[in-house]
Formats: sequence, C-alpha cells, structure tokens
Amino acid sequence: MRPFQYLRPKTVGEAVTMAADHPDAQYIAGGTNLIDLMKRGITSPSTLIDINHLPLKKIEHRYDRTRIGALALNSDVAQHKLVTRRQPLLAEALLAGASGQIRNMATVGGNLLQRTRCSYFYDVAMPCNKRNPGSGCSAEGGINRTHAIFFNANEKPSCIAVHASDMCVALTALDTDVVIAGPNGERTLPFKDFHRLSTQQPELDTYLAPGELVTAIEVQDNAFTEHHHYLKVRDRASYAFALVAVAAALQMDGGKIWEARVALGGVAHKPWRYWAVELMLRGNAPSEKLFREVAEHEMRSAKAGEYNAYKINLTANAMVAALKTAAGIS
Repeated sequence: MRPFQYLRPKTVGEAVTMAADHPDAQYIAGGTNLIDLMKRGITSPSTLIDINHLPLKKIEHRYDRTRIGALALNSDVAQHKLVTRRQPLLAEALLAGASGQIRNMATVGGNLLQRTRCSYFYDVAMPCNKRNPGSGCSAEGGINRTHAIFFNANEKPSCIAVHASDMCVALTALDTDVVIAGPNGERTLPFKDFHRLSTQQPELDTYLAPGELVTAIEVQDNAFTEHHHYLKVRDRASYAFALVAVAAALQMDGGKIWEARVALGGVAHKPWRYWAVELMLRGNAPSEKLFREVAEHEMRSAKAGEYNAYKINLTANAMVAALKTAAGIS
C-alpha cells in the first residue's frame, strides 16, 4: 500500500473543498471495500478524506419519504423501526448482504459506491477495462460463471462484471433519490440514473462528478409494505455475493396486482430493473402461470457467456419464486 495523506473535515462543505484541492483523493467511511482495493494496489489515492465524523447518520421521515444519511451503518438501517415499517424490502435486502461483522462497519454511502467483485478486476496481472481502460476484458474469454447476462441493447459492453450490492437492488425497485453535495452545491439524482452501464468508460461506476459526496438517500413512501420479498441465490448460505438476486414488491387490491416492482442483482453491470415486467403484471391476478410468462418473456434479451448460461433459467426461476412469495401464493 502506498503512503497517503490523511485529512479529517469538520463539515460537508470542508470535505468537498478538500476533495477539490486533491483531485485523486477519496472519501473513506467504513472502508470495507476501499481498504481492500488499496491493499491490492487497484487504487492508490494520495489522500484519504475521513468523513466518519460528519453529521450524516440520521434516519428520519420527511414529508412523504424516508431519508437515510450516507454514514448510517447497514446494520442500523436494517433494524431501524422506521425502515422496517415503511421500507421493509430495503431492510430485507440489507440483511441478505455481506456478514454481520461487515454490516456493522459498512455505510449506506459506501454500499452505493462499492466496486465489482469480479476476480479479474482484483487480479492486477490480468487485463481489465474497469481497472485499466482499453486493456481488454479477461472475463469475456475467461471463467465468466458469475458475470452479466444483461447489457445495453445497442452497444457492445467493454466490461461484463456485475454490481455486487444487495441494498442497491432494493433501492432500484423502489422510488429512491440520491442526495449529493459538490463544489456547485447540492443536487438530487434519481437512483435509476446513479449507476452506469459498461458500454463507455467502464472504469466509472456512477455518474458522480469528481469531488462529489453522497450525503443521503431518500426513499419515497409506497404501498409495498405487505407484499414484498428479497430473494438472494448464492453458492453458500453464509457470506457470499449473489449469483442472482430478485427484489419483488407488489401492491395488491381486490385479488389483483395494481402496482409491481421487480429488480435484479448479479446479472448486469448495474442493478437491473424490469420495467416491461412491471407493466405486464399490472391489473392481473397473481399466479405462478402469470409470473412464469413474464419471467420467460424478459429472459429473451439475456446474453450468456460460455460459463454462465445457467443464469438464464436461474434468473427466471428466482423471479417466479420471489413474486410468488411477495404475492403470498404457494
């Protein structure tokens, strides 16, 4: 690990100014991902800006939304009464992520910004467009068992790694905004526009501008508190990243689905939301036949590599299972 300068701002404004003065600086909070990357030489910032003492841990309800500070710990958010009551899908997803020890250190903001766990990204001896743009994607012709099956329809991906977060899958299914502080003041970005696909600049995971700092997320109130499920399929039941994850949420009334949300993890460079599936579900009575039809319809656009074709059937089956649980049918 290279030597680095350590700075500790007292305010959000001071943190943003420090980042502007040190272009290759990085913010550090829990450090559950960043420290690993520094130890492996994947990232080597000359300056770390410690934001742990900033007042960004509060969880509160404002008007029609739940606001969660970027420094709130994953374990605290998952167990907070406001979250379990108003956003239970988010609490479910957080409890499915990582281990208890990591959830006790990891922050909401850091979870949003975590890097892929692609083994080729972590192996500095192998070409990787995300680590070294233009060097190639080793996973394309390598062991791509855990890699993406969904891409931008119009462009060839330059990276087939998947996004690692469980929390972000749930936030993608819900109406979420990201609150960001930067040199030009505060702005809000819809969560669906926060992460990037890999067709251009695969080294960039988000649409944050240099020096910007995530200060909070805001999740709008919804009618999904009764019918929801987060299903994570992984190689082992203990700490492991998802092969496929499904966040399913339904608003039911009179035996029919009036609103639906479906988002996937482990299948794309960013959390993947199924807009077409949601439209197909609306106004219909829930059934395994309906869920199977919409799941298989969406799988037509999947593109597998040599070792991850199994993900197509696995994703469809996981979608059906998650929707059945959310709907309360056996």
